[in-house]
Amino acid sequence: MDEDSDAEALTFDAVRAASLIGKRVLIGITYEDRRGERTRTEQVFGTVASADPDGIRVALDGARRGETKWLPPCTGAFRAAPRGEYRLRSTGEIVVDPDFTAQWTVKQPDA
Repeated sequence: MDEDSDAEALTFDAVRAASLIGKRVLIGITYEDRRGERTRTEQVFGTVASADPDGIRVALDGARRGETKWLPPCTGAFRAAPRGEYRLRSTGEIVVDPDFTAQWTVKQPDA
């Protein structure tokens, strides 16, 4: 991603936020330590239940049905997903034709 893409990904757009509600999203989260070393990854999927400047709430499906995942209010991080089947590495679940994908990197301080 270049600087312009990074800035776009970090923005909140109310019109785009409204268009995300009810859409299925496949989410990938990479956790890194302060040195940038990957410590773990997480993949989840679900339906966007709400999206406002406080955050984007996703009602999870599959093995995590009933749970909620809160994401930062960055509507630019959501990319249209190419049609197809996506297999979650951690659970083996297959997600068919999600509307969007979103990838996040979380930098955590060392314990």
